[in-house]
Amino acid sequence: MLVSDPPRRKWTLSEPICFGQSVNHIVADPRDPKRIIAAAKAGHLGPTVFVSKDNGRKWKEASKPPAFDKAPEGETGLSVDHVFWLTPGHASEPGVWYCGTSPQGLFRSEDHGDTWHGVDGFNKNPMRPQWCEMEAPPGGARMHSILIDPRNPKHMYLGMSLGGFFESTDQGASWQPLNQGCEADFIPQPDPEFGHDPHCVRLHPLQPGRLYQQNHCGVYRMDRAEGRWTRIGKKLPKRAGDIGFPMVVHPRDPETCWVFPMDGTSVWPRTSPGGKPAVYVTRNGGKSWTRQDKGLPAENGWFTVFRQAMCADAGKPVGLYFGTTGGTVYASRDEGERWKAIVEHMPRIQSVEVG
Repeated sequence: MLVSDPPRRKWTLSEPICFGQSVNHIVADPRDPKRIIAAAKAGHLGPTVFVSKDNGRKWKEASKPPAFDKAPEGETGLSVDHVFWLTPGHASEPGVWYCGTSPQGLFRSEDHGDTWHGVDGFNKNPMRPQWCEMEAPPGGARMHSILIDPRNPKHMYLGMSLGGFFESTDQGASWQPLNQGCEADFIPQPDPEFGHDPHCVRLHPLQPGRLYQQNHCGVYRMDRAEGRWTRIGKKLPKRAGDIGFPMVVHPRDPETCWVFPMDGTSVWPRTSPGGKPAVYVTRNGGKSWTRQDKGLPAENGWFTVFRQAMCADAGKPVGLYFGTTGGTVYASRDEGERWKAIVEHMPRIQSVEVG
C-alpha cells in the first residue's frame, strides 16, 4: 500500500501484503473505507478472495470463494482458474460485491466478500456458450468492467474478453449484447452482435449514460440513449495507435478521459509503441488528444499498463496513477502534465486503485 501526505508529494510504501500471492485486483469499499477486498490466485488455496476490514492490517480468506456449480455426473463443467475483477455493489446495498472470473463467470456476495454465489442469469444463460465460444487470449478469457449504474442497482454492465460488452436491466437476471459500432477485425462477420474484445469500459459517475471503452480494436465512446459506440481513437496519432488496456475517466468532467496506448500488433508480451511510453488525454469527448509524457522514459520504456493498473483520485487537480509491467508506479498531481516514479523494482503490477 502506498500512502501519501496531503499534497501528494511524499509517498510511503508498506511491507508486502499477502506476500507471494498473485493479486489480479484489489479494491477499497467506497461505502466503508476500512474494508478492502483482493482477488487472488494463491498457491495451494487456488483462486480465491481475501478480505480485510481494518484497512489492510489483517486479511482473511473468503469462507466460500467464487466457484461454478458442479456439473451433473458424466458432464464436463466449468472451473474457476482465477478471480479477475472486483466491483462494489450499489451505494444502497452495503455488503454487496460482484466479481468476474476466468473463464467468464459472474458472482455476487452479500456479506462483504465472505461468501460468493453465481449469478445464474449469466452463468447459466443458454447463450453463454455462444457468447464465450471464441479462443481465449493469453492468460485466459476474463470477465471484467462490471459496472453498476449509480442511479439504479438493477442496471448493470459487464465486459468479456473475448465475448463483448453486455447490459442488464434486472440485476443480472438477463443480459443483452451492447456492441453496435465496435469493430472486430478478427471476426469474418462485418458487424457481429457479440464476440468483440473489450479491454476496459468505464461509465462516468456524474453522467452514467456516458460510457468510454478501450477495446482491442480501438477507443470508443457511447451515450447510452444513442445505443451505439463511436470510435474516437482514430484521432490519436498513428505512431501511438488506439489499442491499449486501461481506460480512466475524470471524476467530475464527462468529456475528459485518459488512455495508455500499447503496441497492438503481434508482439507479446505487450509494450509501449517504439519503447516510448505516454499517456494520452482528451478533454472534448475524443475529438482531439494530447500526449502526456513528461517524466516518463524518452526511450527504452519497454512496458505496458494493464486494465486494472491505472486510476484517478478525486483531488483538485485530479491525481493520476499507473503501474507498469516493469514494476514501477508513476503518479501525477496535475492531471497527467508531469509524471514521477513513486515506487520502483516491484514485480509486474496488475492493479492500482485509490482508496
